[in-house]
Formats: sequence, C-alpha cells, structure tokens
Amino acid sequence: MTESYSTPNQLARASGSTADTGIRIRHARPDDARGWATLRHALWPDQPLQELVEEAETFFSTDDARLASVLLAEKAGAGLVGFAELSLRPYAEDCRTSPVAFLEGWYVTPSMRRQGVGRALVRAAEEWGRAQGCREFGSDTQFDNSASIAAHLALGFDDAGALRSFRKDL
Repeated sequence: MTESYSTPNQLARASGSTADTGIRIRHARPDDARGWATLRHALWPDQPLQELVEEAETFFSTDDARLASVLLAEKAGAGLVGFAELSLRPYAEDCRTSPVAFLEGWYVTPSMRRQGVGRALVRAAEEWGRAQGCREFGSDTQFDNSASIAAHLALGFDDAGALRSFRKDL
C-alpha cells in the first residue's frame, strides 16, 4: 500500500492535531527495511539487529502471517522516527468481534515523543483497521511498562485487565 498522511488535514485526522508537524505517516516500503529494523531494535534491544533486519526483509518478500501492515512516521530532514506494526487477529482480550485490528508493535524515538507522533501512528492504524472491516482495535504491553500503559490510556484504549501468559516448548 502506498497510502500516506502528509498534508496537515490528513495528519490532523490521524493525530487529532491541526498543527503542521512535518511528520508524514505512511505504509512501509521495501527500501525501509533497515530503518524500520533499527527502530525495532530500539524497542526490542535484546533482539539482534541483523535478525530484525531479516524479519523486516521477509515481511516485504513473503506473505508474513504475523503482520498485515506496517506504518512509519517520517519527519522531513530526520528520516524515520516511529512505527506501528499491525495484524488482524481472530480475537483479542476483552474484544467481542472478529477479526480484531491489533497493534503488535508501537515505537517513537525519544526525541519525538510527546509531540503527537505516537497519536498520529495510532490514528492511522485505527483508519487501517476500519478499512479492513474491523470494529475493535487491540493492543498489549508488558505488565510493568507504565509509560506504555499511560500512552494507551491517553489514546482511548480501555484496560482489558492484566493476565499472565505461559508457554512451553513441545
């Protein structure tokens, strides 16, 4: 997809702001793989950068069952400053419809936080979800990530409760 949100009115609809911030929200392209992977590495520093680059390249070269879309925030003169990774899940905690648009990963560089970039990414993700026929939007975060919890609540997400997940190798 080549949709982007670059005009002040488009960004205002996506972010809830009317100021021209110089931020453009757009769908990721194959030539964004390394820049997107670098942002992912900032969010998930325990993951090797090369592994994240390979995952990004795989997203563009195959039908990745885990991600349906990736939105990038780009600032004129500064490059990529954030991303939102989106999927369609058959269900999500406390959701009553299916499929559910789901925010799998969400990150904004520290220097761009509290300037509406995260909000613009989420608003564009909501628009994407509606375009997929979804009526609900889900997300999650680590139990102790108070900054992410506060950001989700500030953007209108309801707290669906805390739970502990378990897994084991078979």
